[in-house]
Amino acid sequence: MPNTAFTSGIAAGRLDPDAYTDNFTDLHPPLDDHEAMVAADRCYFCHDAPCMTACPTSIDVPMFIRQIATGTPEAAAQTIFEANILGGMCARVCPTETLCEEVCVREVAEGKPVEIGRLQRYATDTLMEKGTHPFTRAAETGKSVAVVGAGPAGLSAAHRLARYGHTVTIYDSRAKAGGLNEYGIASYKSPDNFAQAEVDWLLKIGGITIETGKSLGEDLTLDALKAEFDAVFLAIGLSGVNALKADGVDKSGVLDAVDFISDLRQSTDLSTLPIGRNVVVIGGGMTAVDAAVQAKLLGAQNVTIAYRRGRDRMSASEFEQDLATSKGVQILYNAQPVAVHGNGACAEVEFEFTAESDSGLSGTGETVRIPADQVFMAIGQTLDGVPDGIELERGKIAVDTLGRTSVAGVWAGGDCALGGEDLTVTAVAEGRDSAENMHKFLMGEG
Repeated sequence: MPNTAFTSGIAAGRLDPDAYTDNFTDLHPPLDDHEAMVAADRCYFCHDAPCMTACPTSIDVPMFIRQIATGTPEAAAQTIFEANILGGMCARVCPTETLCEEVCVREVAEGKPVEIGRLQRYATDTLMEKGTHPFTRAAETGKSVAVVGAGPAGLSAAHRLARYGHTVTIYDSRAKAGGLNEYGIASYKSPDNFAQAEVDWLLKIGGITIETGKSLGEDLTLDALKAEFDAVFLAIGLSGVNALKADGVDKSGVLDAVDFISDLRQSTDLSTLPIGRNVVVIGGGMTAVDAAVQAKLLGAQNVTIAYRRGRDRMSASEFEQDLATSKGVQILYNAQPVAVHGNGACAEVEFEFTAESDSGLSGTGETVRIPADQVFMAIGQTLDGVPDGIELERGKIAVDTLGRTSVAGVWAGGDCALGGEDLTVTAVAEGRDSAENMHKFLMGEG
């Protein structure tokens, strides 16, 4: 008898084959030409547009939307890519509802913003599907740069440096380039292998070599990279996982949400992925939502996100929280894990309800137990593998406003560096801006 959502324990193949395809299609379908023109027509093309200020990469939003409105989406894409070379992925995964669209004049006045994210995707997809690259590499400078980490920050920095004529070698510990875009984002946000297609398209600039399966500390040392290259950019991300402080977390069935998402993203047959009948996700960020929603889409009967604070304190946006509940995920607020119960394998998770006051978060003494065949921990990641001599601040690499670390000739950006929010678009901005300063350094200008 085939498995179903009601099959007890952890099991694969809970759904009909076609259901997997339907469940993991595009979260936001692309606009067609007519829809894009209608959406673009709603833009006021504001002077000193707040949407542009809200974008970490400062994309000229009114300009690219005007270019779409005039029937030149390729020109719109050029405008986007000038500021954000990963504009295609950012159009898919950026929390636009808390960035550009939140401050849109239409949103403030009417409660319905211009669909900036979908318009950005329309423009970038139009150009990328032509297989052409909008930038030309400058003449060779004779300078070389090592980029450690092939995620958004590393790819952004590498592309900008290559445009200036420098030769770039990117090293990454995984088998594929892309970082979180490839391994850490929900499949329904970036289907059809878009992350790898974007990497291939980015490399058309020339002058960039990617070497996978090489990590800092094991295969590479900072001293060796400094000796071989004229500059180094560290974009190593956050590879460590915070430990869950609760009894019984060593039981079978308790897993890291990041690993679950990675396995799902790399799977070629979703029907082979085992998922519990009852799944509990502990955490309050985007990773928690991505894990919970995908567990539900894989056929779990009951999925619960448990977060120790209230709804307004979750780092996942209200849109993401509403997305989760629309897929049948229950969110339990103000509940902190106490213990995982079960005989060898998890069977239920015990939570204590919490209350916040001026003195902080405290337990109320009231507890609840939730059945759980599987528990996914999504309580944050930590920085590992930082070379000796690199100064840290608040658990991340300390950098100045130009991305420079405490070691001369070494820059850093993305999640590993102390800076803005841990978002793809922020990482792209940091990689781009560090590359600009690296270029001045390499050319003896700063």
